[in-house]
Amino acid sequence: MKIPFLGHRPEKRGAPDPEGLAELLAECELLRSHASRAGVQLDDTAASLEALDQLVPGWRDDEEILPWLGNDAGLYLGTVIVRTVPGAAWQIRPDGQPVVRLASGREFDVVASGQEWARSGVPELSQSYAEVAEA
Repeated sequence: MKIPFLGHRPEKRGAPDPEGLAELLAECELLRSHASRAGVQLDDTAASLEALDQLVPGWRDDEEILPWLGNDAGLYLGTVIVRTVPGAAWQIRPDGQPVVRLASGREFDVVASGQEWARSGVPELSQSYAEVAEA
């Protein structure tokens, strides 16, 4: 069925735009809001990960916010890695999970790391970053 005012729809979808994907995953609104209220500026650097590690984890008492904040923390960790580690890029696994693929081909599940950090503080985001940046 062709509907002229809708225009031509492409037959096949290509890979997502890497820059658009990176911008979307970098939003992390909940984490940015918490950090801002605590006086921490998230500027996509390793130093900002260290600052996040120093936050008082008041969110651990809120079961509703904990998974969302952990997800955002993981996406922010991935954002810092993608923007500062040469050859690192976002990939979306077939199950829909965003991961960071390093130049070596190794995948890093940043969301799982963010979830662990939000729940227990271990490993620290800066420590996870250092391990990835070293590889």
